[in-house]
Amino acid sequence: MSVVIVGGHDRMVQQYKKICKEYHCKAKVFTQMSARMGEQIGSPDLLILFTNTISHKMAHCAVMEASRKKTDIVRCHTSSGNALHEILKEATTC
Repeated sequence: MSVVIVGGHDRMVQQYKKICKEYHCKAKVFTQMSARMGEQIGSPDLLILFTNTISHKMAHCAVMEASRKKTDIVRCHTSSGNALHEILKEATTC
């Protein structure tokens, strides 16, 4: 399963990837808006938006790209490791 995480804190990137690896997921993490973010997202199975730590423009870009690729989107206000554990636990058991 491939996961794209949009938002969160820069210092947590490695921890996000480690948590995803525990659930056998490949992860891409975007904590900052890049010029070609829409192209870099690709076609993941799940898009996780940490809404507290991203701009509206970044969220809009991610949602538009995900809807174009028919990707599932999960929005979470907190960007903690525990929140990511809960999201992935629910996503991998479905």
